[in-house]
Amino acid sequence: MKVRLLYLGNQLSKHGLNKTTIETLGPDLESLGFEVVYASSKKGFVFRLLDMLGAILFHRKKLSYILIDTYSTKAFWYAFLAAQFAQLLKIKYIPILHGGNLPNRLKNNPKLSRRLFSNAYRNVAPSGYLKQAFEAEGFTNVVLIPNAIAIEKYTFKNRINLASKLLWVRSFASIYHPEMAIHVLQQLQKTYPEATLTMVGPDKDGSLQTTKALAASLELPVTFTGQLSKEAWWQLAAEHDIFINTTHFDNTPVSVLEAMALGLPVVSTAVGGIPYLITPDVTGKLVPDADTDAMVAAITELLQQQEQGQLLIQNARSFVAQMDWDVVKEKWVEVFK
Repeated sequence: MKVRLLYLGNQLSKHGLNKTTIETLGPDLESLGFEVVYASSKKGFVFRLLDMLGAILFHRKKLSYILIDTYSTKAFWYAFLAAQFAQLLKIKYIPILHGGNLPNRLKNNPKLSRRLFSNAYRNVAPSGYLKQAFEAEGFTNVVLIPNAIAIEKYTFKNRINLASKLLWVRSFASIYHPEMAIHVLQQLQKTYPEATLTMVGPDKDGSLQTTKALAASLELPVTFTGQLSKEAWWQLAAEHDIFINTTHFDNTPVSVLEAMALGLPVVSTAVGGIPYLITPDVTGKLVPDADTDAMVAAITELLQQQEQGQLLIQNARSFVAQMDWDVVKEKWVEVFK
């Protein structure tokens, strides 16, 4: 019997936002022979929610499973309401856990969380961090399937001599703390006056303008590219030497995996699932949340101890190769058996 999937998520790249998992995992699942339909690319919370619920109703008689990208903030309600409707129609559903702050959602809204996650056919955790957090709250229907990347698409650059050319790639949102990147550059220039920063990504909550204003007020050489396609920022990455991730909350950000695949040493805040992704001084460098001084010190260490940087780059590439789609796809096949 052919497996037919309805994939619910924020399919918004055509509106100027970054691609989310629905636009990368969905086609990968299609490549395995699964039939996949999608919702939703509608703008606006209410319109997107109605489109998702309408898709469940329209396709209900043909579906094997519903996949639901599940986040921890406002988008949590898409998952919750879609799951309740799926339960009413007796359709198996699978939340894919993305929100780095989902553990707090479990604690703050235990009854709602039980209704969503306990009744799921499976809950798919892309990180050991979320799998452990859910199991600690008593959920037994959690499987670990990492975010996948096609490793052969990433041109690895072996950076022999690291320079102070910093790259930041994320949506501009307060939870990702983009202003910290500006302060990191400001401090780094005290030792490396030639240091530069490029920030890639669309605005999500007004943080782009705030960050631009901060950079301008400090007269810092920051390049803001806006949203770029994956291929465009991969090419841009070749002109940079260190990737910084300043987030307050996180799970397993694909941009960090991509940086590792491209040969960029990563310096990140140690929040959420990041410590499950980066082993300190083995596959990258970790610093406390919002600790600008610590991030500057970590970058300086990379610049002053070039051999250490080379080791991190090689280890990171080997680590991320384990998340290649050819490896991860077998775990999805197992879920749908």
